[in-house]
Amino acid sequence: MLQTIKNQKSILEKLGIKSLKPMQEEAIAAYNNKHDVVILSPTGTGKTLAFLLPIIENLDVACNEIQALIVVPSRELAIQIEQVVREMGTGYKANAVYGGRAGSEDKIDLRHKPAILIGTPGRIADHLRKESFSSENIFALVLDEFDKSLEIGFETEMYEILKALPKLKKKILTSATQKVEIPSFVGLKNPTTLNYLSASSTKLKIKTLQTNTENKLDALVESLCHIGNKPGIIFCNFKDSIEDVSNYLNRKNITHGCFYGGLEQHDRELSLVKFRNGTYNLLVATDLAARGIDVPEIKFILHYELPPKPDEFTHRNGRTARMNSDGTAYVLKWEGERVPDFISGNEIEKVQKTKALSPSNWETLYITGGRRDKISKGDIAGLFFKQGKLNKDQVGNIELKQDCSYVAIKSSEVNRVLPLVNNSKLKTKKVRVSVI
Repeated sequence: MLQTIKNQKSILEKLGIKSLKPMQEEAIAAYNNKHDVVILSPTGTGKTLAFLLPIIENLDVACNEIQALIVVPSRELAIQIEQVVREMGTGYKANAVYGGRAGSEDKIDLRHKPAILIGTPGRIADHLRKESFSSENIFALVLDEFDKSLEIGFETEMYEILKALPKLKKKILTSATQKVEIPSFVGLKNPTTLNYLSASSTKLKIKTLQTNTENKLDALVESLCHIGNKPGIIFCNFKDSIEDVSNYLNRKNITHGCFYGGLEQHDRELSLVKFRNGTYNLLVATDLAARGIDVPEIKFILHYELPPKPDEFTHRNGRTARMNSDGTAYVLKWEGERVPDFISGNEIEKVQKTKALSPSNWETLYITGGRRDKISKGDIAGLFFKQGKLNKDQVGNIELKQDCSYVAIKSSEVNRVLPLVNNSKLKTKKVRVSVI
């Protein structure tokens, strides 16, 4: 029998959250009282939990079909929400489907239908066309970051999805901006709109870093040394710019990850894994990283290239100073350079020459076993504590995927530990462990 946790208090305890924010409480109340809810709230304020909690509370444990559909603009956001549902420990199955993922993997996940299906508009619409699952039991639809899905050209697929859901009772739309009009085909009926965009109590500082050199790559390195060893994202406008920045940082022995649309999905995920576990302190990214990615607390973002629109400037800045934490958004410019009006008036800070950045003291190891093999984080931790003879301070973040896992360990221990843990047995599977 399925053991489910629907109690909100139990779920919050599982997630290590003491209490809900006012926006989340209001969203849950609105969901329970109204058919349709629109949540407007900045990135990082907890919108995911605001819609997951009431949906899970209303799932039917006896139903073996999909009951809730969450449509998102990016693969990373789909994966992130899937992970949040798993961490809630409710006992309900959740799966993410998205473009760039093998169709055979979707088939495996949909063989036993999840209660909650998360996916990008194109992949969800494709499954509905193929009748991969029944839509008869889907009572709740979430269009998460709906404005971004519209902006990147998914309007046709979203229309198709709405048409294919005859038994919908609840619609929830979320956005971090108020700029996009909700299309009429969404069919909202007297929705409750919760607007927390101006009520956000972030502790964001916006500063202009002024350098003496017109060579932007040199200025970038000087600025990073000035900021110091802190986790941050360097934003660029184009793939070519990212490649230029990445090549230059490599020449300066500054470790970093890259994140942009042209990267293979595996490489994008790996960059985020390494950024989350501290192997990388820096991520060089396009606006794809401005919303919908799961990353830890970021102390700063740096605009290597300025976005053309003020909205994108705001979304980028929203990656730092999240959930009431401190953070700084830096604009990089040399003395004679002009910046757009929407960035004027910020505090100017002159870049001071300081010592070079120190390398990360974490390394990421790849393990050839994951959730599908019934392997848990505790199993992996035990392997490195017992066979690897590491202490708790030497083992960092552990991430489980369906068919593999990643673990961060102190760089100084890698060569000693690898021979001790490679070709070990976890549960019933013999796994290989390697540096990645």
